Amino acid sequence: MSPVLSVRDLQTRFRLRDSAVTAVDGVSFSVDAGECLGLVGESGCGKSTTGLSIMRLLPNNGSVVGGVIELAGKDLAGLSEKGMQSVRGNDVALIPQEPLTALNPTMKIGNQIIEGVMLHRDVSKHEAQARALEVLRMVEMPRPEERLSQYPHELSGGLRQRVLIAMALVCEPKLLIADEPTTALDVTIQAQILDIIDDLRERLEMAVVLITHDMGVIAGRTDRVVVMYAGKVAEEAPTAELFSSMRHPYSGALLASVPTISAGRERLASIPGLPPDLSKDLVGCRFAPRCQYATDECRTTEPPMDEVAEEHQVACFHPIRGIEEVRADLVGDELPEVGESEPAERPVLVEVSHLIKEYPVRGGGVFRRTVGSVKAISDVSFVVRQGETFGLVGESGCGKTTVAKCLVLLEQANAGSISFEGTDLARLGSGELRRRRRDIQLMFQDPYASLDPRMRVGTIIREPLKVQGIGTTAEQRQRVLDLLDEVGLAASAAERYPHEFSGGQRQRIGFARALALEPRLLIADEPVSALDVSIQAQLLNLMKDLQVRRGLTMVLVSHDLAVMNYMADTIGVMYLGKLVELGPASVILSRPAHPYSQGLLDAVPVPDVAEARSRRGRQIRGELPSPIDPPSGCRFRTRCAYAQDICAEVEPEFQEFPGGNRAACHFPLVTPVAFSSTKAGTASH
Repeated sequence: MSPVLSVRDLQTRFRLRDSAVTAVDGVSFSVDAGECLGLVGESGCGKSTTGLSIMRLLPNNGSVVGGVIELAGKDLAGLSEKGMQSVRGNDVALIPQEPLTALNPTMKIGNQIIEGVMLHRDVSKHEAQARALEVLRMVEMPRPEERLSQYPHELSGGLRQRVLIAMALVCEPKLLIADEPTTALDVTIQAQILDIIDDLRERLEMAVVLITHDMGVIAGRTDRVVVMYAGKVAEEAPTAELFSSMRHPYSGALLASVPTISAGRERLASIPGLPPDLSKDLVGCRFAPRCQYATDECRTTEPPMDEVAEEHQVACFHPIRGIEEVRADLVGDELPEVGESEPAERPVLVEVSHLIKEYPVRGGGVFRRTVGSVKAISDVSFVVRQGETFGLVGESGCGKTTVAKCLVLLEQANAGSISFEGTDLARLGSGELRRRRRDIQLMFQDPYASLDPRMRVGTIIREPLKVQGIGTTAEQRQRVLDLLDEVGLAASAAERYPHEFSGGQRQRIGFARALALEPRLLIADEPVSALDVSIQAQLLNLMKDLQVRRGLTMVLVSHDLAVMNYMADTIGVMYLGKLVELGPASVILSRPAHPYSQGLLDAVPVPDVAEARSRRGRQIRGELPSPIDPPSGCRFRTRCAYAQDICAEVEPEFQEFPGGNRAACHFPLVTPVAFSSTKAGTASH
């Protein structure tokens, strides 16, 4: 049986002003009906360009200059644009990376879905609308009839992604290309979306190309894997074979860079350097400059693809025997210890008490009267001790970032207090508050949006020193150079602009700016969510090192529990504006008491094939309820498998559990201390 898709020696080139970039260079693979092939690698390795080449949707300066793209016997590379128009959306469909920009904001959802049916099928508008409703049900869209008349901005990220899948499937294509379909989503919604794609692939016998940089997603969702580096295939194998017997040093380094919940707190492996500049003439193995096993042969001769096992090919002169040797060589020095005392024994630096933050919702004509409020934070309390990392986890919309903004007083709480070393920050005058801001700094989620594109990096980092009047001009400039060196950037970076740096480098610049005033408390809001695993590992190691060196206290906001396992001492789990569990990170990540905490753990992609596939179906279902009208009683009850009548009637109070964690749940997964004590006392009588 011939494959649905066969790509042979694909070459894609982009024309630049003074040169050309061959972004895909000699890539070959095939995909059978009902099979899922994973394309994995760092940003810039050619994954998305390969997908766009198959769709023939390259930018104006890009073109397929060589090779064969055969879909069900038809060569797409040689088709005219008019010929491709009959193929796109009909025989092959694409799920783009960013759903909000991929959907037309001026068109209703229903019209966007039926557009493809009307174009490729001889049906009436009524029949097309019926088909649109059918595919929305297929992708498990809640209240599908209502969604047809809504606009994209009225839907959450997860629902918008469901719309894109429905648009892709409306004509039942033979091939589906999913380009990072879950990158911007929480782990719970990500798991739901990937489950939908899996189910539809099996039901429709559809071939799927899944493009991602997440090795956990690859392990749990694909049948075969193609590892790409700098426009070329480095390794190809069945998924189980690849993860059990990786042979290319790059594949091993990618996997070794992934933080996991089951791993200890040892330093993360990270790949040194950056991928090569594809506009230059490259000789030898493209990974050689970053490879610890490279020899002179690697630097002068390009390695051919050799078969090392059945259906397992690798392009390497010195293949590895597993990732353990790679991890050992890449990790380097051990992480320094934060301190001798346990976190619970250290003095309290920050105390948050009964914090409430609500945003008014206005409507009603000219006078815009208040008709309700978004309950972003509802009675949240916790403490952060000196030198520890306090982690806030939860889905998007649960209130994590709002808590972070309140901590740095970018948002004013409606009620409650935030004390820093016993001083209520809300009671400080403007002059004292400005001085106190030196001690509390924020590291933003999006480094590109938070850095002024018109200012040079040196000026950006120096700005806080000027505002606070710290040092002379010469001392400030020297301080900037010292900070750049501390975060691993060259002194020449001071004269460049933010757009001239990669995402990881921009995050280092944001880190340097946050450290400029030598703060005692650093609040990091999703600092690595948009980065490749290799760059993520470098930044997390850097944050850990500088925390120890400077004695920093951190509040880390993230939805990634694997990152929390590596960084956090204490974790607070938030759901719809409330803390539902609080305690030592080691306890919550191994023995959580609240069903929501367990659901978050079950949804985390793990780079282990057997474990990843055993988790399917255990994730939290459904969408986060509206914070304008949250559920009564326990707010998680609408998505909880253990919910009973009492959960709707009575809000649960915090109970203490044997590991030192506390959770607010009527039916916890672990027996509370008080209940254990009562049972023990009764037994003794």
